Amino acid sequence: MIESPQFPPLFTGEAVPRHMDPFDKAVSQAIAGVDSGTLFYSEAGDILRAALVLAPETPLEEAIQAVYVAQIGLAESLGALAPPEVPVHFQWPDRIKVNGAVCGGVRFAADVSDPQAQPGWLVIGIEVPFIPVSDEPGNNPNQTCLLDEGCSDIEPMELLESWSKHTLLWLTYLMDSGFERVHNNWRPRCDSLGKTISQPKPGLFVGLDEKGRMLLRQDGMTETVSLIEFAELT
Repeated sequence: MIESPQFPPLFTGEAVPRHMDPFDKAVSQAIAGVDSGTLFYSEAGDILRAALVLAPETPLEEAIQAVYVAQIGLAESLGALAPPEVPVHFQWPDRIKVNGAVCGGVRFAADVSDPQAQPGWLVIGIEVPFIPVSDEPGNNPNQTCLLDEGCSDIEPMELLESWSKHTLLWLTYLMDSGFERVHNNWRPRCDSLGKTISQPKPGLFVGLDEKGRMLLRQDGMTETVSLIEFAELT
């Protein structure tokens, strides 16, 4: 069991009280000017909640691609720590799926909404349940937790530590070589790609464009849907 997680260079961890949401704390501290790379997290044992503050140097439409990086970091961490037979996939725009059921996801917020504006800060959070959220199994068959998927040996702080390392690695790839490498890694893990979906909008999920926007085809027309539309308001 990892008592105090060790974070990679450029990241600084700060635990928050268990009753506090690390995402809300990260946003408030980002507004106050906290350093980029500060990672706020809760030490609660039933769910992993953490949020990373970034200071992008690109327009929002490019900076928001870091959300895909956070998803890949989570998938790779679960892949490294969970039993090898446990599959991890994505559901656009923000869900993580384990064994085909939703098992948490990502959250994100920025101080701008214009795709061409450069944000002063971007906060990306993760939430992964470790134990069932309900005492009545079967109420939400499309939702799961790590305990129910044979991942009882994973500790929240262990997953947090691993996520921070994988996320930093992929952030480096994103900054050094752009979105293509991130896209190529993310695409095979998205289980709704190439399928007709109803959420967030109905249509055929064709893929992502070079900016990371969803390509959605309906009635012979293809529209783009940006992650920016799903950022939380601050």
